[in-house]
Amino acid sequence: MTKESRGRFFEDFRLGQEIAHATPRTLTAGDQAVYVALTGSRFALHSSDEFARRLGLPQAPLDDLLVFHLVMGKSVPDISVNAVANLGYADGRFGACVFPGDTLAARSTVIGLRETREGKAGIVYLRTVGSNQRGERVLDYVRWVMVQKRDPASPPPDPTVPELPAAVAADRLTLPDRLDLRGWDAETAGSPWRWSDFAAGERIDHVDGMTVEEACHMMATRLYQNTARVHFDARLQKESRFGRRLIFGGHVISIARALSFNGLGAATRVLALNGGRHVAPCFAGDTIYAWSEVLERAELPGRGDAGALRLRMVAVKDRPAADFPGRGADGAYDPSVLLDLDYWALVPR
Repeated sequence: MTKESRGRFFEDFRLGQEIAHATPRTLTAGDQAVYVALTGSRFALHSSDEFARRLGLPQAPLDDLLVFHLVMGKSVPDISVNAVANLGYADGRFGACVFPGDTLAARSTVIGLRETREGKAGIVYLRTVGSNQRGERVLDYVRWVMVQKRDPASPPPDPTVPELPAAVAADRLTLPDRLDLRGWDAETAGSPWRWSDFAAGERIDHVDGMTVEEACHMMATRLYQNTARVHFDARLQKESRFGRRLIFGGHVISIARALSFNGLGAATRVLALNGGRHVAPCFAGDTIYAWSEVLERAELPGRGDAGALRLRMVAVKDRPAADFPGRGADGAYDPSVLLDLDYWALVPR
């Protein structure tokens, strides 16, 4: 009997299928330290225990995107180890803060399936839920991924594409019970701006760039226990259409978020992922720049200490973002665009 697993192919998924992912992961301050080393993220809430305690938390929580990547990483061996590409995200909400010592587990449900036009692969839509050792939800989100077929001649399933909201409604955003931004120290946080200083339509060039190194990308992807072959197996990827390994799209998200500190240092916590698209692949040697647009400003019911900003974050490669490259008048993306991500962030009032 063959004991090794080659992962699921498109034919192995069925609508409504529920998958419990191995293995639970107990997180430590070391995970956060490695994440900072790989991305340069410097948001104060995740960097300083003392800063976090002033805001009512027992210590600094792990970075929200680190939690996102770890939960996704749990799902990769079951979902996307045979992926062609991860395509997008929607309807994602962060819940309870994750602290060193917490143990995370994840489960996914298949909510949509459709074969690609060429018939060699299919799109799998999933809702993944991450929870801690107390059963508290720390994150749930939808993603869709293109997965290879084992046999291109196998019959396709009836196509089902889930209806997803354009954005998480502001009244569905979850704030940790103990988090109180009345203790916000702008000087320590490194940003003088507050919620009322931002306006819909405002665009921010984050100025700085970061070149992606092969070693850093692979260490980051291993940190999340993401086993997708497109990121690791250089020999196998020589036969792919790109002829080389792809940088994990989550690494691009994290670098862009870290770069966004220059201008959005007050965006202290990611509350929700409204939608996102990996527009083009990223490779080692590409230099990433980023810009953001304020899409909406929302009050949070019963919270005079904080508000929410809906932000569009665009990552581009090998060119500064001072002219805000994105979509043209014809709807096509500038060739430099790697990522277009729509998210809600928590900002002090």
